[in-house]
Amino acid sequence: MRVASSHGKLLSVKTTTLLPLAASLLLPIAACGDANEPSSGDEAGQTDACSYPSSGDAARPVEPPPTTNINDSGTSTATLSLTAGDVQITLNRAAAPCTVNSFESLASQGYFDDTACHRLTDTGIFVLQCGDPSETGMGGPGYSFADETDDSMTYPAGTVAMANAGPDTNGSQFFLVWDDTDLPPDYTVFATMDQAGLDVVADIAAESVEPGDSERPIAEAQITSVSLG
Repeated sequence: MRVASSHGKLLSVKTTTLLPLAASLLLPIAACGDANEPSSGDEAGQTDACSYPSSGDAARPVEPPPTTNINDSGTSTATLSLTAGDVQITLNRAAAPCTVNSFESLASQGYFDDTACHRLTDTGIFVLQCGDPSETGMGGPGYSFADETDDSMTYPAGTVAMANAGPDTNGSQFFLVWDDTDLPPDYTVFATMDQAGLDVVADIAAESVEPGDSERPIAEAQITSVSLG
């Protein structure tokens, strides 16, 4: 199954909405170097391996992320301020430098501000999908980048991962895993939620989805802003 990202089903973006467990999961956008390869940067803790080629129209005007001198060591933090409460996440630069670089770039430009998390799944897979200013499951930042995955990747409660529409199609859509979820290792894990943040997302999920709409959460799940550090 896939989860729609910016253009797809539950983590797949070309059709951007969560796909069934056996279908597809994330949202594609493409082009970033393999995080497992040696850094090509000139300094320790930096890589120049990220690339963000153009991909469709941007759901909201934004500049692409820098492609050189990318920090690929340690962690950083971000706070997703939702109407339901704050969700603090720890971003793993060492595991997914190109993904974190993109997320931080979008956040710093206000790309996620005043955007509703448009998709909630509470059967089979347990995720709240966010990151599309168009709130349709089809929107992205106008560029894509490659996956930063490996076969050992899992999706326990508290995971934050990229939605996509196929290999190397990451964009801006991501999902928050509010209960242990069994998915193929096709979605880049780039952060984890703290317990308080996980509780916020679980409370949103507890209200389920709107009647007649199998994916739109009943509870308000609006990101008002994203702050870094």
